[in-house]
Amino acid sequence: MRYRRLKLQDLLREEVSAIIMRELKDPGFGFITILDVEMTEDLKNAKIYYSIYGDEKERERTGDALKRAKGYIKFLLGERLKVKYIPEITFILDDPFERVARIEELLKRSKA
Repeated sequence: MRYRRLKLQDLLREEVSAIIMRELKDPGFGFITILDVEMTEDLKNAKIYYSIYGDEKERERTGDALKRAKGYIKFLLGERLKVKYIPEITFILDDPFERVARIEELLKRSKA
């Protein structure tokens, strides 16, 4: 089951990226990158981690656009994937640059 979950996670990441890039025409989308997908063991829920290039306003606007498009994205996934159940998807903003900056700040504090 683990192999199937990992394979489905990779497939979801690729398909969601393609859908956002080619299918959605919402002007609210900024420069978005799908970073990772984590699924539960039963394959019913998927957390999709994404990153936005831009300021806080751009991140908020893109997050709202993703929430609006979630149902349509799930519909398109249902057409493209050959699985019994399409997982419930949740989009989570994950900014690796902020995480790296936070770790560097903590390391500087520990050295001082």
